[in-house]
Amino acid sequence: MKQQRFRFRVMAFLLIALLLLAGAYGVYSVSTYGSRWFGSSYNTRYRAARKTVTPGDILARNGVVLATADGEGKRTYPTVWHTRCAMVHVVGDLDGNVANTVDSFQASYLWGFETTLEERIEALRTGQKRRGDNVTLTIDSTLQTNIAAAFANMENTAGKAGAAVVMNYRTGEVLALLSVPTFDPLGSMAQVRSDPKHPFWNRALQSVQAPGSTFKIVTAVSALQNLKDVATHEFDCSTGATKIMEQLIRDYGDEHHGMITLDKAFRVSCNNSFAQAALLIGDKKLCQTAEDFGFNDNFLFRDLVVENSRYPTENRNDFEIAWSGAGQSQVAATPMHMCMVAAAIANDGTMMEPRLLRQVVSPAGMQRLGYTSKVYTQACTPELAAQVEEYMIDVVKNGTGKSAAVEGLTIAGKTGSAESSLDGRYVTHGWFVGYIDDPAYPYAVSVFVEEGGSGGKAAAPLAHEIFRWLTAE
Repeated sequence: MKQQRFRFRVMAFLLIALLLLAGAYGVYSVSTYGSRWFGSSYNTRYRAARKTVTPGDILARNGVVLATADGEGKRTYPTVWHTRCAMVHVVGDLDGNVANTVDSFQASYLWGFETTLEERIEALRTGQKRRGDNVTLTIDSTLQTNIAAAFANMENTAGKAGAAVVMNYRTGEVLALLSVPTFDPLGSMAQVRSDPKHPFWNRALQSVQAPGSTFKIVTAVSALQNLKDVATHEFDCSTGATKIMEQLIRDYGDEHHGMITLDKAFRVSCNNSFAQAALLIGDKKLCQTAEDFGFNDNFLFRDLVVENSRYPTENRNDFEIAWSGAGQSQVAATPMHMCMVAAAIANDGTMMEPRLLRQVVSPAGMQRLGYTSKVYTQACTPELAAQVEEYMIDVVKNGTGKSAAVEGLTIAGKTGSAESSLDGRYVTHGWFVGYIDDPAYPYAVSVFVEEGGSGGKAAAPLAHEIFRWLTAE
């Protein structure tokens, strides 16, 4: 009998513990995932609110109204065509064709669900229609519109799809979040749906692609962290090809660099050297460094839904490991995440969570939410970040990233030419990630150009323009 009572007590204790755990997870889920499910079309309260509540305005950090409501409570967008097209993947459209935009993701504020009881009573007393809060973003609409125009008109990006991200590497504020092609939220959606470039797709946050040589930032950190005397070790690129398991790893354009050290290999973006480095590091340690930088993590950010990046952990062999060191194999990341990688190097190894909400203000003018920054992870030590920063500065001064250089500024960067497939075709995507090494301009940039070929020719020149605009007086 005593043993039976003891078992009952143990079972009761376990049941209570499970209930407490479920309750704690519920609180965590609401606080973490709340924005994800609140604006869902399955949320009946949200659907009902759209019929009875006048939505709050969405504003850019520079004061431009990106979305407001007309006299009947219907969403309207800027009269300037270029602005509303450039901002559509951030703000949203009337039919909700773009996933996880501000209009849906911040629905609890915009559609008045955060108003207090006193505010609702006052609205009833005065007979006013309930109105949502005004949401101000960290986005600079002028900057984003300029980037969109440049993407559409520059020689090596015109007519191509892609993305550009700009963030403050000290605070995590996202200043630009552009996906191309854009579309007019007031235009014909039937035509947009039939576009083979899939304009509804937010490439900045959803396009998970091989990062190519921009991943060499991670491999360089791992090599410096795990290989003794790697800074003076010479890699063999005398033939321009490394044969592994009867397969060849080549450099872009079949270049060859002879015997080469890690810093020079980074400057000229030598695939052979980084393939050899990956084999010396070992898959387990390289994977660990990648995960330190956020790969294989489940991104749960307060203001944004970002697709998870991956460093492969299955079906590994020497060829796949070597090719991973150059950002190929099954390594994949979004333009947003690669911006975060560059930003972490700029910020002494500290990776900030990207933030899109600057403030939320009630209809009465009360600030309901202000900006707060948050550290996402410590990706590497400040010493490692400083060493890789030297490599990245050399890339822009003397290497493949010269097109990103801006006179009078110290720019650190890395180009990438990522081999991939698109609709059954072999293609090369162009990448550039980098930042301004100046405390007065703490900005990191990521540019991705589908079918852009060389990152130095397609992505770096656009990054150059972005750096100029960021520092213009």
